[in-house]
Amino acid sequence: MKEWKILLFIVLVFVAAYFLPVESVHFQNGLVEGFALLKEYARQHVLFCLVPAFFIAGAISVFVSKDSIIKYFGAQAKKAVSYSIASVSGTVLAVCSCTVLPLFAGIYTRGAGIGPATAFLYSGPAINVLAIILTAKVLGAKLGLARAVGAVVFAVVIGLLMHLIFRKEEAGRKIEKMELAEGQHEERPLWKTALYFAAMIGFLVFINWGKSEEASPSFWTVVYQVKWFIGGSLLLSVAWMVWRWFKKEERQEWVDSTWIFAKQILPLLFAGVLVAGFLLGRPGHEALIPNQWVERLVGGNSFGATLFASVAGALMYFATLTEVPILEGLLGAGMGQGPALALLLAGPALSLPSMLVIRSIIGTKKTLVYICLVVVMATITGLIYGNFF
Repeated sequence: MKEWKILLFIVLVFVAAYFLPVESVHFQNGLVEGFALLKEYARQHVLFCLVPAFFIAGAISVFVSKDSIIKYFGAQAKKAVSYSIASVSGTVLAVCSCTVLPLFAGIYTRGAGIGPATAFLYSGPAINVLAIILTAKVLGAKLGLARAVGAVVFAVVIGLLMHLIFRKEEAGRKIEKMELAEGQHEERPLWKTALYFAAMIGFLVFINWGKSEEASPSFWTVVYQVKWFIGGSLLLSVAWMVWRWFKKEERQEWVDSTWIFAKQILPLLFAGVLVAGFLLGRPGHEALIPNQWVERLVGGNSFGATLFASVAGALMYFATLTEVPILEGLLGAGMGQGPALALLLAGPALSLPSMLVIRSIIGTKKTLVYICLVVVMATITGLIYGNFF
């Protein structure tokens, strides 16, 4: 049977190579765009987004006790507390759908329930204060407000639905995590651990602070001008704390845990970015799928246009804030307000690269349910907004 599988694989590769449309301009554009997006991703998001996120995830895995995670994010934790914290995390973490993945993996593998964990997974990139402000300024106050309200509501509802759908599996998983957590005690004062994590998160936030397009000075532009000073100070603070407060064995365990997350997530992310670029290209560049198709399919506020915008947004990769200029162009080409909101709610929280990684963390079934919930809720919200508001 194994030999037949090998033969089938060889035949499929041969057929694909035989009919490879290398002469097609769209295929050639797709190849160029795939590698161009990968290059752009590597330059803009790996060193200052993903690497700090990996170290934070590794620190969560090593220095945060399972008892603490289970207490605040476990399946049996108080929902008012766990979902409130998880659903507004995006106001602190100005990250994209890929950068939030190591943090999600860290809290989930440490014992967080699927509900609070997926609420955090959605809210991390979706509830970005700067992105919401930019949306209101560029695309209109109503769309900005609808995005802000929708993102918070989505995080809570998606988390609660994931908890309800998988409550039996989560009950068994909670028992397992509780058994693993027995006998663990925090040797370090809580304030030291909190300060250590605050410095790392602060570094992640400030070092990725985007440049404001405002001509006049504002809070955002001032912070952008001094972000390297703030980020460097926070990085030195983290280094000092790690050296002074942690044992050699703890530092080694932190590095080992960080490496585990990196080798699990990075290959899938790179493959996903390559495929996303091949199919849809970078903003303003055409790849395998012509831009005219997308513009035609999202015109008006129909069900089909809104659903397509949700699905396309879920598959595309959006770096932080890039969804706003993309939508500005699409709205100018005739895109409806409903599909625009649907894309804003589905796009930043999901992407093809993030789907591959999420599947490796929580499994195929839970990933498919999570994706469907995001797409369905984005579609329904877009339809309501586009036709009534």
